[in-house]
Amino acid sequence: MPSPTPATTGVTSEVGRLRTVLLHRPGAELRRLTPRNNDELLFDGVPWVARAQEEHDAFAAALTERGVEVLHLDRLLAEVMAVPVARAELIAAAVDDPRLGTSLQRATTAHLDGLAPEDLATALITGVAHDELRGGRGLAYELMGRGDFVVPPLPNLMFTRDSSVWVGGQVAVTSLAMPARDRESALTAALYTHHPRFAGVEQLYGPHLEHLEGGDVLLLSPGVVAVGVGERTTPGGAERLARRVFARGLAHTVLVVPIAQQRATMHLDTVATMVDVDAMVMYPAIADHLQAWTVTAGDASPDTGELSVQGPQPFLIAAAQAMGIDRLRVIDTGLDPVTAEREQWDDGNNTLALAPRLAVAYERNTVTNAALEAAGIEVVAIAGSELGSGRGGPRGMSCPVLRDPARPPPDRGPAPIHI
Repeated sequence: MPSPTPATTGVTSEVGRLRTVLLHRPGAELRRLTPRNNDELLFDGVPWVARAQEEHDAFAAALTERGVEVLHLDRLLAEVMAVPVARAELIAAAVDDPRLGTSLQRATTAHLDGLAPEDLATALITGVAHDELRGGRGLAYELMGRGDFVVPPLPNLMFTRDSSVWVGGQVAVTSLAMPARDRESALTAALYTHHPRFAGVEQLYGPHLEHLEGGDVLLLSPGVVAVGVGERTTPGGAERLARRVFARGLAHTVLVVPIAQQRATMHLDTVATMVDVDAMVMYPAIADHLQAWTVTAGDASPDTGELSVQGPQPFLIAAAQAMGIDRLRVIDTGLDPVTAEREQWDDGNNTLALAPRLAVAYERNTVTNAALEAAGIEVVAIAGSELGSGRGGPRGMSCPVLRDPARPPPDRGPAPIHI
């Protein structure tokens, strides 16, 4: 009897050994950022592009050195652009912009359609400026400035966690809330639909649905999903995801966790991430009052019936109950309120687990990293002074595609919750 084919996709936890991850090395799209447009494009400043690339290369190398297969989004996209239907879909998405008008839409379509696959992938990511467009015409074109974007760039594409997240063997292509990121989901949807690496993969969610972003989705344990609701993910998005994971047997419990609707806490993973099967690093200012509603399918059809919603109760208690453990250990960001606030802003909570008790973190968060080490978590420290200008850490810059199943947590007894 032949041995089973090894899985190539699938994620059931945040901490199972990471095998394959999707990254995007920041490129020329970052060079489009200026003091005039960086706020609109969701950056806190204008990054030093060469240094950001060096930092990202070091991040990718740290993963590769530890046995992780790194897939590069731009390379996969260039391969997909050789597929006629994928080309047509993404060109149509790029020109679907009411600013352009019919004449400029037609001219832009012709320009993009004339590009070779690799050049088209680059143009879709870096954008097309007025003075780069061949054959530009129309009233909108005449009224644009030379540096205005006909097709805007996607500098946030390096945060691959947000536009897709795997739940079990299916991928949720998300619905991004901010206009500057609209087209990112179209690119990732094209990869999962048309690239042979993902042949046969079912898509759990789609960009046409209620707003839902991957940074708000934490796989606490097999069958337990936490979804943050705040600036980027709506209650409707959380409910839609819950119905779909229940209907497809991918989870039995969804914890819906409201977070402050502000930039500092734009996603759930900006305040809490898993670093072991029973431990997370968490911003202490919210640890004691973070609440959760526990959602299950109940006895009704998860597609159409009323879901069972219970709560609210403290998130740490609800999470432990759903995970079937006595307690969820918490490692604080920082040791005092000022340090905690600084290191939370610097993505001290946004760690990427490579395995239980092994996590990648920004080196600048020295206090948080020391607390992790003291709690038995090995830290792989990477530079992020330029990468962090887009408000994201190692978790935000990575979309795990394949993880090993995580082992159940050990029985640690009734020790205190906080470390």
